[in-house]
Amino acid sequence: MPATETKEDKHKGESFPEGYDKAIELLQECMIEEGFIASPTQKDNYCRIWSRDSSIMGLASLLTGKEDLIETCRRSLCTLSKNQGPHGEIPSNVDPRTKRVSYGGTAGRVDGNLWFIICCGEYWKKTGDDRFIEQMIDSLEQARWLLEAWEYNNRGLLYVPPTGDWADEYVQSGYVLYDELLYLQALREIICIHRHLHGSANHELEKKASRLKHLIRANYWFWEEDDEPEDLYHEILYDKGRKAAPQRGGYYWMPYFSPTGYGYRFDTLANVFVTLFEVSDEDHEKLVDEYIADRIVHEEVMLLPAFDPVIRPQDKKWHDLQMNFSYEFKNEPYEYHNGGLWPMVTGFYVASLAKRDQTDLAKKYMRGVHDANKQEIDGKPWSFPEYLHGKKYVAEGTSPMGWSAAAAILAEHYLEGRRLFE
Repeated sequence: MPATETKEDKHKGESFPEGYDKAIELLQECMIEEGFIASPTQKDNYCRIWSRDSSIMGLASLLTGKEDLIETCRRSLCTLSKNQGPHGEIPSNVDPRTKRVSYGGTAGRVDGNLWFIICCGEYWKKTGDDRFIEQMIDSLEQARWLLEAWEYNNRGLLYVPPTGDWADEYVQSGYVLYDELLYLQALREIICIHRHLHGSANHELEKKASRLKHLIRANYWFWEEDDEPEDLYHEILYDKGRKAAPQRGGYYWMPYFSPTGYGYRFDTLANVFVTLFEVSDEDHEKLVDEYIADRIVHEEVMLLPAFDPVIRPQDKKWHDLQMNFSYEFKNEPYEYHNGGLWPMVTGFYVASLAKRDQTDLAKKYMRGVHDANKQEIDGKPWSFPEYLHGKKYVAEGTSPMGWSAAAAILAEHYLEGRRLFE
């Protein structure tokens, strides 16, 4: 049956009622016939149906019980499916005015395909809309086929090019943990759908998902030498990575590795998803939480950066970072992905904490998300900014951003016990 608003749902967000209500209003402002646009602003190309943004907004919508938002989630997915490329690629974005379809900029967007699959699966599970999933199954299978091709060497991990995911102006590529975690959840969604449509398990897919989880646990945590895991992707590369940065090992999950070595900066979304998607265990979750508390969080605003530490002009990565942008350079120190503080990222951490019954801490971060969303731009409150400057704590980037609102909605519902990815 379609999800409908219940009496209990009306109490969602009661600890921060204005923030929740304003977030709902923004999602409704982002609704058009074709689905959710990333932002109602006309800046750059934000006023489009983005696979990544619309999926995150759609996932939040599924928890609200509001039929107009849930229907817009469905329309977003239909728009993306309708414009699927010839090899199975889900559009990075679709311009509803010009009908122009983009599959990426200087490279394709791997995570757009992943978010699309995840959102399709979660929409179906929350609504029971069998007709929708029957109409989508061909698109889902084509997208899955393409993702398997993007493993390149058929060894279980996606290879992500530079600019290939949400951090499209940052400096990481290769076997990126964030994307591998989304890949795992996407496989789980397809496994569930296959079981429903065919009445039986797809053992090959289940085996693939199980191995992917094992690969993630083995290769993205620097274990002690006497605990070195089996099934390392490349033993020499792993050993060199662990020795090159011993101070990083055993505290958090590494963001990526590539043929040239490991990356070491803290990728917040990846370290959140590894818990939210139940890949981590309690011991590692505790270590990551402690690292965030001791080294990452900006307690003045209770927000988390996309990546840490900041890349500065004197750092080796600065040249690569400075050369990577679409319209204008955004990644000055403490801005955008380079130390900017993101409500969207923090909202997912609230969900992770709430899922693990760390309610008091989750509420502190929840307050940080709402306070960030409430910031004024041009004298008007509730700007829902893309991010806050990591030193000045002022709203920057594009506003209002739909996924900043979605993060608040999703986090509030997790605090109330309503979840996704189950």
